[in-house]
Amino acid sequence: MDIKTLHDADIIGISTAKSAFDTLATAFGQHIESWQHDVVDRLGHSEWTGTAAGHANTRISNLGTELQAAKQELGLVSRALQDAYDGFAAAQAHLISALDDAKKQKLTVADDGGITWDKDPNSPNFAGNDAENQAKQIQSRITAALNEADHADQAINTRLAHLATNASNGTGLDSATAKADQAATDALSQVPAAGTDPNSVKAWWNGLTDEQQHRMILNHPDQIGNLDGIPAAARNDANRTNLKNLIQDRNRQLNDLGPEPKQYLGYVKGEPVTNPEYEKWKAKHDALKKQLEGFQSIQDRLDGKVDDGAGGPSSNPPLLLLGIGDQGQGRAIVSWGDPDKARNVSSLVPGLNSNLAGVGGGDAATAKGIYDAAVQSARYNNEPPSVASVFWLGYDAPQLDGPSVLMQDRANEGGAAYQKFLTGLRATHEGAPAHMTAQGHSYGSLVVGKATQQPGGLPVDDIVLVGSPGVGVDKASQLGIGADHVYVGTAKNDPVADAPAPGMLVPGWAAYEAIAHPDGAWHGTDPASQSFGGQRFSVADGTMTDSHDNYFGKHGKGGDSLSNIGKIVSGHGSTITREDPR
Repeated sequence: MDIKTLHDADIIGISTAKSAFDTLATAFGQHIESWQHDVVDRLGHSEWTGTAAGHANTRISNLGTELQAAKQELGLVSRALQDAYDGFAAAQAHLISALDDAKKQKLTVADDGGITWDKDPNSPNFAGNDAENQAKQIQSRITAALNEADHADQAINTRLAHLATNASNGTGLDSATAKADQAATDALSQVPAAGTDPNSVKAWWNGLTDEQQHRMILNHPDQIGNLDGIPAAARNDANRTNLKNLIQDRNRQLNDLGPEPKQYLGYVKGEPVTNPEYEKWKAKHDALKKQLEGFQSIQDRLDGKVDDGAGGPSSNPPLLLLGIGDQGQGRAIVSWGDPDKARNVSSLVPGLNSNLAGVGGGDAATAKGIYDAAVQSARYNNEPPSVASVFWLGYDAPQLDGPSVLMQDRANEGGAAYQKFLTGLRATHEGAPAHMTAQGHSYGSLVVGKATQQPGGLPVDDIVLVGSPGVGVDKASQLGIGADHVYVGTAKNDPVADAPAPGMLVPGWAAYEAIAHPDGAWHGTDPASQSFGGQRFSVADGTMTDSHDNYFGKHGKGGDSLSNIGKIVSGHGSTITREDPR
């Protein structure tokens, strides 16, 4: 496909052909109805019996089935032509838009796609000082439009060739074949169910034209944005729409609650009597308000309306929204850099007290700190930095309002979701496989541990565990990637990492537990212990009040922790500052 061919293409002919097939399919359907009425129904009510009658009726029945299959196949030709028209029309529109913008920018586009411009500041046709950058953007848009047309061309060719073969060799008269063809066509307009294997999702997405993908993002942002196996750029586009929808919905629901009811109905013996309607109103109001504030904090981050200013439209690296939802306490996944293009991809799972509001605030800053540390490590090793740093709140993190942090049920659910998310990143990555690092902080380390025990394991190269109360296994080698690729950071005074095994709290059992399980932690063996077998890196001791939060350089604390994490993420784990296991 070249510029002139796409620009001058008369795509109305495709629409005309589609209309002709619609007419043909309608007429064919009418003939089938006549056949049913004039032949099948009359024979069914006749008194013709015997062997010949039996054979005739069987053949007539089979013929009716074949006619219905043929009608279905004709309809599929019409749908294929409509999809082709939509695809070519979109590609042509995108090309013309790019060429029009080039003309406005005083750029000249040659037939082969080359772009030139007047560089003389004194010339009336001077394209401006930003001409080179504008030319690159126009060139990218032209290339994308041509690729879009090629994709549409290949897709329609494949579909029509298949249907033509069915028509010529008679397989299109088979009801099973027609049913399979119908299912394949329907799949192009139906979003795979949540939980579908990410590799299957990616194959489905690749089978869509650019225009079909665009329509999916517009029509189903909540599904596309949170479906593992969809490329990061598409997820980001869908989730930005979905985030705005969630904010609007929370505002609408708050307005629909109406005015606040009276808190008290009166007094009995001097004590206030609470109004039940107020209690109901307050519970709904506070839950909606909390989610609204969380979603709005993420929107503010994406708009660059935060104290550090990072994350806005011109952010470098760009901030992508890879997941957003209102399930449970809320879901949010952000990434500094595109994980589909980066050579080094980190994904951090947070722990206790993590929530939506934090994702837009300090948690996004944490992920950015990891990004910066990995970039610094790459540059130190004379490598061009190529990093994506993900913050993954894809589960209900334990809160301080109950005993959930002591249990493993949230980690089990989160581990399954996290494993599928990373499998999706593997599926959508472009070029050579990325070096991927899974990170778990606090209870999030247990989520990572549970993810490694899912069927197929966790598709990462390295694992980082910090402030961990245990990961559900006794040995680093049980995490599925080799103990030499499991890195552990534990501050000396971290009260979470020092949480004892449950048996240590049972009267009469403490002495036994101390002897039988000297390296026991709340959720298994202490990852910082020698018996666990991980690679321990240096972290500042900290204090009982701040050490658990200092692994990612908060307030400049944590010692070598963040730089060590950056080395691991950039693929230089062998250069960490080591610390002896305890």
